[in-house]
Amino acid sequence: MRIKKDEVAVFAIGGLHEIGKNMYCVQYRDEIVIMDCGIKFPEDDLLGINYVISDYSYLVKNRSKIKALVISHGHEDHIGGIPFLLEKIPEIPVYATPFALSLIKGKLDEHGLLRTTELHEEHEDTVLKFNHLSVTFFRTTHSIPDTLGIAVHTPLGAVVFTGDFKFDLTPVMNQPAPDFQRMAKIGDEGVLALLSDSTNAEVSAFTKSERFVANSLHNIITGIKGRIIFATFASNLYRVSTAIQAAIDTGRKVAIFGRSMENGVQNGIDLGYLHVPKDLIVDADEINRTPPEKAMILCTGSQGEPLAALSRIANGTHRQISLQPGDTVIFSSNPIPGNTLSVNHLINKLMEGGAHVIHGRVNNVHTSGHGGQEELKMMVRLAKPKYMIPVHGEYRMQVIHTQLAQAAGVPAENTFVLENGEVVCFSEAGSRIAGHIPAGDVYVDTSGTADVGNVVVHDRQVLSEEGLVVAVATVDYKHKRVLAGPDILSRGFVYMRESTDLIAAAQKHVYHVLRNEMNKPEKPKDAEIRKAIVDNLSDFLYSKTERRPMILPMIVEKK
Repeated sequence: MRIKKDEVAVFAIGGLHEIGKNMYCVQYRDEIVIMDCGIKFPEDDLLGINYVISDYSYLVKNRSKIKALVISHGHEDHIGGIPFLLEKIPEIPVYATPFALSLIKGKLDEHGLLRTTELHEEHEDTVLKFNHLSVTFFRTTHSIPDTLGIAVHTPLGAVVFTGDFKFDLTPVMNQPAPDFQRMAKIGDEGVLALLSDSTNAEVSAFTKSERFVANSLHNIITGIKGRIIFATFASNLYRVSTAIQAAIDTGRKVAIFGRSMENGVQNGIDLGYLHVPKDLIVDADEINRTPPEKAMILCTGSQGEPLAALSRIANGTHRQISLQPGDTVIFSSNPIPGNTLSVNHLINKLMEGGAHVIHGRVNNVHTSGHGGQEELKMMVRLAKPKYMIPVHGEYRMQVIHTQLAQAAGVPAENTFVLENGEVVCFSEAGSRIAGHIPAGDVYVDTSGTADVGNVVVHDRQVLSEEGLVVAVATVDYKHKRVLAGPDILSRGFVYMRESTDLIAAAQKHVYHVLRNEMNKPEKPKDAEIRKAIVDNLSDFLYSKTERRPMILPMIVEKK
């Protein structure tokens, strides 16, 4: 991949053909501006993986060119990867809105990076100036406070990244409405390329206002007689604010469970977004003594996370709170892709425990933070971009978004459905695809270790689906004899007491492989013998069972 001197390069290190891992870059000459740095939540087949981050190797290689990491808002899929990036490139200055900055500080503190990171607070009027590039912002609305779009100004025009957005004209919590004038002004000044949120490209209608959900939730909560357990994202202060206000109006005490929820509420209070009476929030002991009709529990776990507060309450493993018949549980969120099965399992568990569960759009307890088709077309009309690059969405969403952009006036040849790592370069002469940079998935496991590796994940999948077979033998290479074994052990493959014929046949296969390998003229190599055992035994077991367990040869050599 080669970027010519006067070309503006745009590429995604994450966020294309997927929901999550958002990370977009603009490069011109010796300057790079990074926009967002998120994580993606793993699918069910990524066993033992907590989340997925981007491959930062290109940025590490070009670290001297990086001028800033600017953040559009504070959701995990936009800020969750920051500690892992800063572990590799600690000198990057980070710019974020007040609420996002408070969340980032918490993450950096957990990773021991807070003191060494250069942090700056950004606002809609902030201007960042570098030698060749500059950055300005414009106000949008989303399902979280302090949401900004980002404009990276280049000699060829602005590269505009919308961030997650919808056009909510009646936002809650005294948040301002979108700044259409600023968007139009940037469009009039000249937008080279628009990188726009594609999440709801398949949704034809305008997205409902957060105030509509707030009114619906308030009506639902005021009509509930028993104890309420309210689950949402810790960062969704809009829903947290609605729940707290409903508790105030109905005379309920509120207990908060989940560290991220506690931090989110405290950040909201510190920044002046949440107004909470001093005696409203109580601890676990007091909420357990409070009559059910006067109690509300605010907790994490709306995505079915096994270690979150709501899952532990449902499973009876929470140390302080037990599920009670007559409880009403409100899920004020929709499942993130990959979490649907976990959420459904949790709902079933709660209902088995006697709780009434309210969830989904059908109950008007959630609305998307992403604009529908009409809002996406309006963004194109405001920005008037020369080129259009749909981002933040799966492949079909990006394709539909390009069609919407074309309907709104962008020529078809000026729309790009890119993939992560694909670099598009713009110049006075036009545009071109300039190649690829590394942009694969990097896995972070439950220990917090990054880059677990595809091989490890594949091994975990095989173990979970097919089981393990261990072949053990003691050999004398010098005299070319098998001294003991081979013995076959099965774990998760077959029940050995009921498979004696299969085990005996497998032993014979391993024995013959050992004899054949040791009788070769050249000195036997341990690695070659192990491979021969794996290949032979794998084929034999598949012929008998149509399954391929992981095979682990253990050869003990007599010295």
